[in-house]
Amino acid sequence: MGMVAPVYYTANMVRALPDDGNRYETVHGELLVTPAPKLWHQEIVVRLLIGLRTYLDQHPIGHVLASPADISWGSDVLVQPDLFVADSAEVRTLDWNNVKSLQLVIEVLSPATARHDRFTKRRLYQEVGVPTYWLIDPEDRAVEVWTPDSTLPRLDRDRVTWQPAGAPEPFAVALAELFRPI
Repeated sequence: MGMVAPVYYTANMVRALPDDGNRYETVHGELLVTPAPKLWHQEIVVRLLIGLRTYLDQHPIGHVLASPADISWGSDVLVQPDLFVADSAEVRTLDWNNVKSLQLVIEVLSPATARHDRFTKRRLYQEVGVPTYWLIDPEDRAVEVWTPDSTLPRLDRDRVTWQPAGAPEPFAVALAELFRPI
């Protein structure tokens, strides 16, 4: 018996997978499958979404969205960041094919996603030039901040900030508030 060759997944192949509650992504042909997120993960995403929406209403330099999403930079790439700020003009087209200029990407780590978020997706975001990538670690109560040229992250334990181009002041999150109990 011969060995079965691994499947090289395209974005279109991933889009055709069943809607079964899992999140399917592909990065350079590697299929990433994660189960539905935990409640605490979603609470952190909602807190950040509300904060970013408020900030961007005051400083309209982009538009914040949450997954599910359909972000693709090529035929073998399709990702669904937990949260991201995209170029407003691209979002106004209402077509995922046009959403490519991400200013901030945020992933909330979980045991099921940590390896993909820290390595596979982080390298992709650096490769395509996403200016700021936050990895939120709820267990460690910290945020790793990556930029395209980072070899190591900046680790924030008290407050994390994002200073987008064109904004007069940064978006800031006190981590004690972000991780406060429900």
